[in-house]
Amino acid sequence: MELIDRDALVLEDWDRKQRERIRALVTDELVEEHVRKPLGQHSDALERVLSYFRRQPNAGKYIIVATEPWREYRIAVLSGERGVVPGVVEDETFATEEAAMHGVFLRRLRDLGAL
Repeated sequence: MELIDRDALVLEDWDRKQRERIRALVTDELVEEHVRKPLGQHSDALERVLSYFRRQPNAGKYIIVATEPWREYRIAVLSGERGVVPGVVEDETFATEEAAMHGVFLRRLRDLGAL
């Protein structure tokens, strides 16, 4: 007899519903708001999207790496395993930390299927 992890099933169903709700919040205006203010006060919709992204597991989470402090930033991905160095994603570089934050935001939206 196979055991069913009901907690995992409930979490999977909840996450599927959350992803649908979050995708529905994504508009051109929301993306534009994030370009203007990646930090600071956000609209309710943008705050909900960002909160959803923050709650995701560390494995596969995007981070910003300063390859040349104050001059060049890149996006990397966490492995989720202690001691394993994050892997840098592609050759895309950003001149400011805020531009890199928006790059991470767009990448997360693409992964969500919202772009």
